[in-house]
Amino acid sequence: MSLFERYLSVWVLLCIVAGIVLASLMPGLFAALAALEYASVNLVVAVLIWAMVYPMMVAVDIGALKGVGQRPKGLIITVVVNWLIKPFTMAALGVLFFEHVFAGLINPADAGQYIAGLILLGAAPCTAMVFVWSQLTKGDPNYTLVQVSLNDVIMVFAFAPIVALLLGVTDIAVPWETLVLSVVLYVVLPLAAGVVTRSRLMRRGGEGAVSAFTARIKPVSVLGLLMTVVLLFGFQGSVITGNPLLIVLLATPILIQSYGIFAIAYFWAWRWKVPHKVAAPCALIGTSNFFELAVAVAIGLFGLNSGAALVTVVGVLVEVPVMLSLVWFANRTRERFAA
Repeated sequence: MSLFERYLSVWVLLCIVAGIVLASLMPGLFAALAALEYASVNLVVAVLIWAMVYPMMVAVDIGALKGVGQRPKGLIITVVVNWLIKPFTMAALGVLFFEHVFAGLINPADAGQYIAGLILLGAAPCTAMVFVWSQLTKGDPNYTLVQVSLNDVIMVFAFAPIVALLLGVTDIAVPWETLVLSVVLYVVLPLAAGVVTRSRLMRRGGEGAVSAFTARIKPVSVLGLLMTVVLLFGFQGSVITGNPLLIVLLATPILIQSYGIFAIAYFWAWRWKVPHKVAAPCALIGTSNFFELAVAVAIGLFGLNSGAALVTVVGVLVEVPVMLSLVWFANRTRERFAA
């Protein structure tokens, strides 16, 4: 790893501070950038995420995808953890903290809203950023693509019923524009661009040309990550500075859930002797969240200024630092896994 990559967490911390400070100095600029969205997908952030995802898509070998089905353990872990465990543990943590542990620190009328926001986060596994975390842990790009694609297919059918069950709401309107746009922007388009790029590179110089190209554009991916952090924290700078104690309270169950879900999936993969290049992305998919979908549904169900929407925003803010810490842990424990 380069010196820059080794201290990536430091640069992320500086970008968090920069985002909050810059937003206070230039609120008009950040408000204008935040307004550039469609179907709850911010177009500026979408471009940056695309820059992060594209390098990994170049490494995807379409011809090798058929072999993924011969190694089903990673897919089984992903499906079970994301859909049979994660939504329910998140709901349980919400009830524990906002109806009991933090009951004396929050308005009781807001407890239900906060729990609802956590449920929405828990029922939406990541679509885009997991490609970044997979790349940082040297994950198998082919397997990661199949894992994400499988989750997206299940999400189409399972998201609304699970949310309806846990919220006790019978009419969940899935924001299809957000779901479809996100999948197209973060999976379909970068995959198509990656396939075209890889094909041309293979004709010119084989795998060596592909490796050299991805090494050259990797700094662009890291820069995209840092700029995304600046924007996300800049967009929500006033929320953070306006009520820091509430942000800490809301972040607590999200942090416990994130590290807990990672531990379950990662330990399961280790016990099952799943190779690290599959195990790490497998665990990180469940830990990360599809925040665009969660935010859109929260706003649609409860309103823009609701407690549920605020929780989903806090989920966005917590995600990058948490995921980087887990990437660090996964890289440090690589040698304990099967080859």
